Amino acid sequence: MPDFISIHEPEIRLAAFAGILVLMAALEAVLPRRTSGVTRRRRWLTNLSLAAIGTLVLRLAVPLLATGVALEAERRGFGLFHQLEVPYALAFLLSFLALDLLVYGQHVLFHKVGFLWRLHRVHHADTHVDVTTGIRFHPVEILISMGIKMAAVALLGAPAAAVILFEVVLNAAAMFNHSNLRIGERTDRVLRLFVVTPDMHRVHHSVYCDEHDMNYGFSLSLWDRLFGTWRAEPRDGHIAMRLGLADYPAPLPEGLGWSLVNPFSGSALPDQSKRQERMT
Repeated sequence: MPDFISIHEPEIRLAAFAGILVLMAALEAVLPRRTSGVTRRRRWLTNLSLAAIGTLVLRLAVPLLATGVALEAERRGFGLFHQLEVPYALAFLLSFLALDLLVYGQHVLFHKVGFLWRLHRVHHADTHVDVTTGIRFHPVEILISMGIKMAAVALLGAPAAAVILFEVVLNAAAMFNHSNLRIGERTDRVLRLFVVTPDMHRVHHSVYCDEHDMNYGFSLSLWDRLFGTWRAEPRDGHIAMRLGLADYPAPLPEGLGWSLVNPFSGSALPDQSKRQERMT
């Protein structure tokens, strides 16, 4: 299994990514939750370009990635689960849960720490959230996120198979919960007991501070409920709610250059903590 994963990991991740992206884009077109006057062409070009640049930066800067760290842990026997000789199935399950909790905590951190927020707000600058928003992250944020994940995998001694499954599920969940997909109310109510749904995560992209700082989860909805960052619905309703950054009037700049430079720009957005809870 480790050799298979190490050889075929890029193909597995690329196939899963492309398949989910195409599927969710098709479902959005058939069952849209919200309408928008913004054309998709430039937004999608920017969002897909950010994802491609982030992937390239990762491959050049840290070619080992989280799966590589897991394989090294298996070969050399380092990490908590190897040291304690935890049964493989239990280590697999605990690794998946721990990594999902890590992503939740990291997301909170990127909202609370100044420079990390400057990177992460590039993601929140998208004023029409859809499947491509789920892959719209600044390359430096992607690099930092992978560094945190690699450290966690090394400390845990997480099985490589659990790591690659988590990566695939995380990417799929991000595209699903950012999608502009209409799901029946009853179905959504059941799904969000376990996973983060599009309506649940859309609240997090609100311009209102008290909504923007809720619903941080990407895959499992458990963590928001457990840590008190759960909000069921936006105050203005899903159709009327405004998405994006409160300090910039819509539409926000959508170009790739703006997205790459914004965290380091002298004309940067004001700090989120200084926003008013309600737009006037």
